[in-house]
Amino acid sequence: MGLSLVQSRVLLGLDALQVTVEVHMANGLPSFTLVGLADVEVKEARERVRCAIQNAGLEFPHNKRITVNLAPADLPKDSGRLDLPIALGILAASGQIDGARLADYEFAGELSLSGALRPVRGALAMALALHTARVDSRLVLPPSSAEEAALVPGAQVYRAVHLLDVVRQFAPEGAVAAPDASLGDEGWARVSPTPAREGEVLADLADVKGQAGAKRALEIAAAGGHSLLLVGPPGAGKSMLAQRFAGLLPPMSTDEALQSAAIASLSGRFDIRRWGQRPTGSPHHSASAVALVGGGSPPRPGEISLAHHGVLFLDELPEFPRSALEALREPLETGTITISRAARRAEFPARFQLIAAMNPCPCGYLGATLRVCRCTPDQVSRYQGKLSGPLMDRIDLHVEVPALPSHELLGAPAGEATSAIRARCTEARERAKVRQGKSNQALNGGDIDVQVRLEPSAAKFLNSAAAQLGWSARGTHRTLKIARTIADLAGSDTTALGHVAEAMQYRRTLKNA
Repeated sequence: MGLSLVQSRVLLGLDALQVTVEVHMANGLPSFTLVGLADVEVKEARERVRCAIQNAGLEFPHNKRITVNLAPADLPKDSGRLDLPIALGILAASGQIDGARLADYEFAGELSLSGALRPVRGALAMALALHTARVDSRLVLPPSSAEEAALVPGAQVYRAVHLLDVVRQFAPEGAVAAPDASLGDEGWARVSPTPAREGEVLADLADVKGQAGAKRALEIAAAGGHSLLLVGPPGAGKSMLAQRFAGLLPPMSTDEALQSAAIASLSGRFDIRRWGQRPTGSPHHSASAVALVGGGSPPRPGEISLAHHGVLFLDELPEFPRSALEALREPLETGTITISRAARRAEFPARFQLIAAMNPCPCGYLGATLRVCRCTPDQVSRYQGKLSGPLMDRIDLHVEVPALPSHELLGAPAGEATSAIRARCTEARERAKVRQGKSNQALNGGDIDVQVRLEPSAAKFLNSAAAQLGWSARGTHRTLKIARTIADLAGSDTTALGHVAEAMQYRRTLKNA
């Protein structure tokens, strides 16, 4: 009979690599063979494709020897995204559709037994791959997946609801209309980009009474992209403050929104209603290291990657498994996570803002004025020792959140609104972006020397204090980054002594009983 070629893509980490579905049909003992390092889900496509073609009223060539090759042969393929390309390859090889017209398209979609198309993971990654490589190709995707892919600027995306919707578009000229042609072409449409939605209405920071020091730390963290640890007794408002942090961050750029949405799409968690909104993750403290940083086979992104360009809130920080917390050290420093397995290696972005909260001791009342702590020094030491020195050194801001007495809580006026603080944070971030092209948190050693613009008196004070406190080089550099952010909030071109002095207050370690 013939040979047909259909283009598609499979996911390897965050990359969508091109796959050519080659279908050869010949006389011989009837069979349906699928080769090309296909996983179980892909091999099961033989039954889904056969039933979908028959139930759509099309002809499946039972009396032919069908061989489907997924090239390149050494690239692993998983999921049901290749169902639609395989079905179209069979129809093209048997002459039911025009195979030559398929060359300008790429297809992906899982087939139900009735021929309806189901969404697939990573549609946005496919469109991004075409956009990055500047490939002038059109994507044909199921509903929901097509709306995802259309978010990429310049993408040519078509939505198909049923296998017959695709067959009608590529039927040979002069051919008789496909079965059920009376249904019309409503199932086939060019998808337009979805406009950015207005930001989600988040809880207002004005609801938190008192806690001026913690609010100031939240403002600095939002303005410079810094990580933050809140330490205080139960009920002091640590979680309440953390839940309102996302509202202080500036709006996402188009590139940031696409990267964040691509990771969510890869995990099957993308929601078009949250397009353009910063992701916020808050995993339970029973989460494993794999759940936090990613893993599995094939490698999947973890919570830190799903929070890319957003916020990761870890409540009850010492209760997390030590292996999970230690796995955060490298991503906090580099903004990426590389997952290596015997057969695969994948790299995911993880530029997130860590907001953590913890009690100072097992009972929670160490240093509190309202209740007495009953923990022994050994218990306190063991509890705080769950957080290693290298991990604490990578958290920029350490802030105490004291409990407020009832008369202060009930009589205190409402605090400053989130919108006013966000305006200051956005202005400070823009000032840093104009100066150095990135946030202060992302500055490296060489950039710090040039961009911080430290005044001589401030440099002398910092050198003396760092020597007395025994800070590491990383701790000193992080203090300089915080001081630069404070200077940006103040609208200062240089980092003065007062900015450094305030920054040093946020580098205090936990105090033992």
